[in-house]
This record gives sequence, C-alpha cells and structure tokens, in this order.
Amino acid sequence: MEYTHRTTFSSSSNSSLSSSLPTTCHIPCAACKILRRRCTEKCVLAPYFPPTEPLKFVIAHKVFGASNIVKALQELPESSRADAVSSMVYESYARIRDPVYGCAGAISQLQKQLDDLQTELAMTQAKLLLIRCKQQYEQNLENTGFFEDINFSSFLDS
Repeated sequence: MEYTHRTTFSSSSNSSLSSSLPTTCHIPCAACKILRRRCTEKCVLAPYFPPTEPLKFVIAHKVFGASNIVKALQELPESSRADAVSSMVYESYARIRDPVYGCAGAISQLQKQLDDLQTELAMTQAKLLLIRCKQQYEQNLENTGFFEDINFSSFLDS
C-alpha cells in the first residue's frame, strides 16, 4: 500500500529547468511526516501509517516510540505486520484511556460485565422456572380438585 503523487512538468519553454526537476514526488507517510523524516520508497512504516491517518501513528508513537515500532515490524514477516500495527494502535488507545492496566483493564472490565450478566440471566431463568412450576401446580389442582395453597410469591420476590 504505497501512497505516491506523481507530478510531471512540461518541457515547452525551458528544457534545462525541466531536466533538473524531479518527475515524481513521493507523499510521506504519516510516520515520516510527524517525525520530519524523508519518506523513502522502502519505508517500513508507510504501508501501515498512510498520510490520511496521522493520529494512528501519533498515538502508537506516544506509547511505543517510533524506533520500537520499526524494530517490531522488521522482526515480523510482512504477512503479520498489519495485525501487529493494529494491535499496537489498539493497545496505545487503551494505554491512553487507562495508563496502568491498558488492554488488560478493558478485558477485566468486560469479563466482570459478562459475569454480572450471566448471574442475572441465571436468576431470571430460575424465576421463569418457578413461574412455570406454579402454573403447572395450579393446573394440576384444577384437574384433580385437590387444593393446597403453597405461597410461590415468596420465591419470586427474592
């Protein structure tokens, strides 16, 4: 994913001027632009930090540092680099939101929310079962003519 902008110059009036000017201009990736570096054709960061998404690099750079991002990408095969950058950016956002726990804090919070919802679901299912039992009991009483009053409401209130 290379971002280049090509500009051509006409050689109508001044041929010496046009021969000294470059025929292509390379738009720097967000990383090189922010670091004020010259973005080369072999820039490791260019495919993952396009010039249209500078915030993505700013946040990752703030948490990991540019040199660590470059080192991590160079150690990985190209097929894994996009996932690594995505993970670094996600971790960076999480670290900015929660400097102590980062992603682990978000995961822990989601796990607690899941546990609470599972408990609530189990309680609701138990109450539903109790209501069905009460309905079945009342139906059996009507069919048999035998009447014994059991107070189901005390079970439902808890």
